[in-house]
Amino acid sequence: MPLYEYHCKNCDSVFELRQKFSDPPASECPSCGGEVEKLISQSGFALKGGGWYGDGYGSSSSKPAMPCQSGGGCAGCPSAS
Repeated sequence: MPLYEYHCKNCDSVFELRQKFSDPPASECPSCGGEVEKLISQSGFALKGGGWYGDGYGSSSSKPAMPCQSGGGCAGCPSAS
């Protein structure tokens, strides 16, 4: 579930709520009951574990290139022309 950040117009507090996409936006501050507005926050992410990035781009070892199927080198490939 996404984490949304809100700002209270009454008491000036900033708080976060974990809500479903289908949930309506918050309308009142949990501290004072005042009107709130949703903030646009910077999102962050981290690539963890293996996967396409770690296997294909993050490692220093490279996989050998596929040999040309035509046997004639790159000149025989349709994409070389």
